[in-house]
Amino acid sequence: MSNKSTIGLAAENYMKNYAQFPVSIKSGKGMYVTDEDGKSYLDFVAGIAVNALGYGDEDEKKALLSVLDDGVLHISNLYYNPHAVHAAEMINRLAGSDKVFFCNSGAEANEAALKIARKHGSASGKSTIISFGHSFHGRTYGAITVTGQEKYHKGFAPMLPGVVYAEFNNLDSVKALIDDHTAAIIVEPLQGEGGIIPAEKDFLSGLRELCDQYGAYLIFDEVQCGLGRTGKPFCFQHYGVKPDLLTLAKALGGGLPMGACVAFGAAGDVFQPGDHAATFGGNIAASALAEVLLGKLPALADSVAENGKYLSAKLEEIRERHPDKVTAVRGMGFMQGLDLSVPPRDVISKCMEKGLLVCSAGYTVLRFVPPLIASKADIDKAAAIVDESLSEL
Repeated sequence: MSNKSTIGLAAENYMKNYAQFPVSIKSGKGMYVTDEDGKSYLDFVAGIAVNALGYGDEDEKKALLSVLDDGVLHISNLYYNPHAVHAAEMINRLAGSDKVFFCNSGAEANEAALKIARKHGSASGKSTIISFGHSFHGRTYGAITVTGQEKYHKGFAPMLPGVVYAEFNNLDSVKALIDDHTAAIIVEPLQGEGGIIPAEKDFLSGLRELCDQYGAYLIFDEVQCGLGRTGKPFCFQHYGVKPDLLTLAKALGGGLPMGACVAFGAAGDVFQPGDHAATFGGNIAASALAEVLLGKLPALADSVAENGKYLSAKLEEIRERHPDKVTAVRGMGFMQGLDLSVPPRDVISKCMEKGLLVCSAGYTVLRFVPPLIASKADIDKAAAIVDESLSEL
C-alpha cells in the first residue's frame, strides 16, 4: 500500500477523532521512521513520548520473542506472571515506592489513583479532588473531569461532581480551596498538553505540606514526564517531594499499552480484592518490554540529563534567531517546547516536508519529546530543520 491508499481507506473506516497528518508509518530503526512511500523522518515525537528506546531495539526484540516462544501472551490477574511481578519490583526500587497496580493507559492509572484517594477519604467524608488549570489527565470521565481545560469538556457535560480547579504554580489558590472534605490533589510536576510548563519547587513542596495538614493524598501524574524523560528516572526526584500516588504510562510498555498506579506508604494498602481491576493490567508482553525499559532507565536518565541541556541550548539559539516567532523556551530534559506566535501546525507541516516529526502542546507550543536515545547529532539535525522551517514561514 501507499500513504494515499491507506489514508483513503482510513477515511472510509475511521471515526473522525483525529486531525491526522497525511503520512502512514510502516517501519522504523533507531531515531528514524519510514512511511509507506519510502520517505524517512527523524522522529522527535516518539509516539507522543512513548518510544523511549527508539525503533528496533534489540533487547526489546529479544524480550518479545521470548514471550512468543513461551506461548502465553495473556493470563489475566487470576494468576501471577513473573514479568509483571519483576516490573513492579523494579519500579518500587527506582522510585522508592511500595506497591504497584498495573493497567493499560495513563487515563486508567489516574482513574485508579482517584479511586484510591476517594476510598481512603470516604470514612472521614473526604471526596473533593483539587486539580489545576491547563492540566491534562486523560480522556475517560474521571480523568477528563480532573483535566483543567474547557476544550476537553465541551460537549460532554455534565462532568463528574466533586472536582475543583486551582491555578498551577499558585499555592494561595490551593489554600483557598482545600478543606477537611478534600480527598486529594492531582498535579503534573511538568504539565504536558497544557504547554510544557514545569512546576516550581516551592509549589510542589507546599502541596505536600497542605496534603499532610488536611489528610489528603498527593497524586503526581507523570504519565508523560516520568520514566527518564526529564533527566531522572522520575520527575518528582528533581523536587525532593514524594507523592502518595504516582501515575505512569506512555514509555512504560515499550510501545504496548501499559499504565501503572504506584503507591507510597499507606496508600498502597487502600485497595482490597474487588475494589478495582484491569483485565489486561500487567499483560505479559507489555510487562516484558517494561522490564527492558526499567533496566535501562538509570543510564537513559543520565544521558537525557546531559543531552537535554544541549537541546535547551539549541532551542534558545532558535528563539534568539526568530524573536518574532518564538516567545519562550520551556521544559526539562527531553520534554521541551518552543512557545510560538505562529500556528504550531504550520511549523509541524514544514518540518515534516523536510524529514522531521515534531508535535504541538496546547495552542501555541511546538513540543519536542524524542526517544531517550537521541544524540547531540540528532538534536543538531532537528534544530536545523526547525530553524529553516521558521525562516520559510
